[in-house]
Amino acid sequence: MVVPIILYGSPVLRKYSAEVTEEDDIQKYADDLFNTIRKAEGIGLAAPQINLLKRVFVIDTTPLEDDDLTTEKFSGIFINPEIIYKNSKDIIYREGCLSIPGIFEEVYRPDKIVVRYQDLQLKFHEEELEGITARIFQHEYDHLEGILFIDKINILRKKILSGKLNRIKKLSKT
Repeated sequence: MVVPIILYGSPVLRKYSAEVTEEDDIQKYADDLFNTIRKAEGIGLAAPQINLLKRVFVIDTTPLEDDDLTTEKFSGIFINPEIIYKNSKDIIYREGCLSIPGIFEEVYRPDKIVVRYQDLQLKFHEEELEGITARIFQHEYDHLEGILFIDKINILRKKILSGKLNRIKKLSKT
């Protein structure tokens, strides 16, 4: 099912998410996340963004293929993810967020990470991610921790954006 995306200003986006367990309806989480991200034409979506405080997110780079033919197609679900290594080389990239529509800012993040996560059957996986997939993983992982990409930008830039952020906050209350 396609579900509404929670906007900036909603307290749920600032909360720490609980682990997914066998008792959870994992397939429903996956279906809701993938259906919603595809409808919104996003590239990443975390459970808190659909008002679900669980440690799960999806990545689907399909929308990037039109912009950059060199982008490797990637689609996956990450349950109870962890970042177990970040390289020391940070790169800058312009990020946006479905919960903060219309705002795109440059954010520094490591270009390469090693992650551990579970799949739909709760089987563990460990792998190295780099480039855009590593970037999206870190952005979505932050959502599970109650962190937004705007928390990582320069304080002056955030102050400049405060008017736009306040307008989004008002929308989240309607």
